[in-house]
Amino acid sequence: MMIESTAAYRESLREFKPRVFVNGGLVTSVADEPLLQPGINAIGVTYDLAADPNMAPLMTAVETQSGKLVNRNLHIDRTTDDLLAKLEAVRIMCREAGCAQRYLVHDAFNGLYQATQRCDAEHGTDYFARFLDFMAEVQDGDQTYGVAMTDAKGDRSQKPHQQAVKDTYVHVVETRPDGIVISGTKAIVTGAPYVHGFIVMPGRAMTKEDAAFAVCCSVPVDAEGITIVARPAGRPGEEAAVFSKRYGQTTGVVMFDNVFVPHDRAFLNGETDHAGDIVQTYATHHRQSCIGARAGFGDLLIGASALMIEANGLDPERHTHLQDDMVELIKIVEGFYATGVAASAYGVEDGSGNIMPEPVFSNIGKLLLATQIYDMHRLAHTVSGGLIVALPTPDEDHNPETSGSLDAVLQGNPNVPAEYRKQTARLVEDLTASHQGGWYSVISLHGGGSPAAMKREIWRQYPVAEKKEIVQQLMDRDLLERKDGKAADRQPGRCCTVGCRVPDFLLGDSSAKDTAK
Repeated sequence: MMIESTAAYRESLREFKPRVFVNGGLVTSVADEPLLQPGINAIGVTYDLAADPNMAPLMTAVETQSGKLVNRNLHIDRTTDDLLAKLEAVRIMCREAGCAQRYLVHDAFNGLYQATQRCDAEHGTDYFARFLDFMAEVQDGDQTYGVAMTDAKGDRSQKPHQQAVKDTYVHVVETRPDGIVISGTKAIVTGAPYVHGFIVMPGRAMTKEDAAFAVCCSVPVDAEGITIVARPAGRPGEEAAVFSKRYGQTTGVVMFDNVFVPHDRAFLNGETDHAGDIVQTYATHHRQSCIGARAGFGDLLIGASALMIEANGLDPERHTHLQDDMVELIKIVEGFYATGVAASAYGVEDGSGNIMPEPVFSNIGKLLLATQIYDMHRLAHTVSGGLIVALPTPDEDHNPETSGSLDAVLQGNPNVPAEYRKQTARLVEDLTASHQGGWYSVISLHGGGSPAAMKREIWRQYPVAEKKEIVQQLMDRDLLERKDGKAADRQPGRCCTVGCRVPDFLLGDSSAKDTAK
């Protein structure tokens, strides 16, 4: 049964009793905790939009596995159209809520759909069947799961099994007839306090010595032995936080202390050669989703900047330097979003039954948004002016000694009330110049992997050899013997200009296929 509103989602959280600390205090009820309400509201948007008849065609999809209608955030992508729909859905959710957070479970589902099948094929395991049962349960309950991937890591120069403190990585401490027991720490878990459970995933490739750390499983948020230490979500209770007092995001450190996991909820257990595969498949799906998420955030910046220009009494048509800066902001947002579209259109099928965003475009888009988020903030600051940080606090709006005088001098455009200008300025400050704005920058830079991780993946996936061959052919060097005795570089898997099989569309009729190499 689908959850149909933010209120219903909040009520669903009452079924769980997680051990949560925020700002040093124990949270007795996540559903009622004021410091977490902006985060609950943000995820609630994913339910509200799915229940909206106008948005439902985009925000829901029929799951091929079961034939049931499910939330887009829980759907397995089968076609390039699915990838495009997911990308657009994430953008819309995040322009509404800043970051809707729930798309992470979508990315984990699709990554595990691929990775568990490959592990089964090589090791004879039954992880895929287990995963399908778990996925169906989450879809039927329309639940939200957090992705617990990033370990505390300890000494970054050491592998998991070399750590002096083993709990810096989540690992298996005991195997029992009915399941496994895990301990360790996941350090950056989005939305940790207000989800229904966690998908625990390895955070890096593993060596054979790291077998205990190569574990992937699912656990309820309130499983015995789990402690969550989290930040407030957004800026709850702050009057100046025009946006983030309503919508926000928390990250939590999740500590696992001898947590029991039944075997049917374990999707990797010691197969170290597949830990990296889980990381790579999830990351590719997630980085494309991040493109949509930050495009939605970019929509907020573009709109707020345009309103601020108007409230200041300026016109981009006349003041072309403002027009130039606005176009630069638009170029950044739509530029990295275009890579998400390309990643969708060139989606990769690997035989698993679902489809993965093209990895080069996905990583380039994530790299662009990660590094250009600071330019987005700078451009918003430039066109908005200094009022966004010079404006007195909202307390002065109710001060009879000053409010009238301030309103008289702080009005810019005579057609825009001073109150409207002040609220717009506070919105830009909230999104870009507050501690929450700085947080958005860092989460954009490192969320889904650091820029270095994207660069490594781009280099690993990009067909540099093919580009070399193009130039060799251009210079008529492709048939010349190299001085070092090596054969000329060729695109992997090809031995001639048309490949080892002539494409069907180049053949006049089916009988001609017999003549193909």
